[in-house]
Amino acid sequence: MSEEKTMDDWRCRIDELDQQLVQIFNERAQCAIEIGHIKRRLGLNVYSPQREAQVIANVTSTNRGPLDTEAIKRLFERVIDESRRIERIEAGRVEAKEIQAQDLLENLSHNE
Repeated sequence: MSEEKTMDDWRCRIDELDQQLVQIFNERAQCAIEIGHIKRRLGLNVYSPQREAQVIANVTSTNRGPLDTEAIKRLFERVIDESRRIERIEAGRVEAKEIQAQDLLENLSHNE
């Protein structure tokens, strides 16, 4: 006979899953940052409504519950919002570094 899990057992499992989610969210964010670099080089906008709709369609089509489709949609809308935010932050950092490098080169050329 197997032992019934306690509330503490279930909470421990949730904590383990939460740690995995954090790792996966950060890995996904790194992918978004890399995509943001490519978009910047290609002159594309961070916001891509077609791609976002595709992501929502992909994740909702594979959902088997117990979360319903609307719950999955809301969760991924938030994930996508954060991905867009990190893309913009990273793009700003890259732009600031490029401006600093350009200023440095201009200062060096004026000092010669």
